[in-house]
Amino acid sequence: MNIVSALQAEYPGGLVIVYDGECPFCASYVQVLKLRESAGPVHLVDARARPVLAGMLRESGYDLNQGMAALYGGRIYYGAECVHMLALLSTESGAFNRINSAVFRSRALSRVLYPVLRCGRNFTLRLMGRKKLPE
Repeated sequence: MNIVSALQAEYPGGLVIVYDGECPFCASYVQVLKLRESAGPVHLVDARARPVLAGMLRESGYDLNQGMAALYGGRIYYGAECVHMLALLSTESGAFNRINSAVFRSRALSRVLYPVLRCGRNFTLRLMGRKKLPE
């Protein structure tokens, strides 16, 4: 069974976001992000609490130490493409969502900024003494 089929079987319909629950940026981002009702049910999955799922994603080429992943519409979105897609699905209610939408609705800007954000995340996790997800 491939990762898309496995996620669809476990979380039918809607949107599945898989992120590092020990990363303060990732956890805050997925909690604050307000998504349009058209996205359907939103399932937030902490990769640290689901190591088998995280391993399946890694084996499919999605390293959650390097980016979050989301399943939507039968497709996996990863890293910069993931935050771009989430920005397209988000509402513009609240300052955070307006800024997120303005910045990450641009695919090009998402590709440029995402590596910077990932670097900041990795540096912060090291400062906090938190380990990367198992490889």
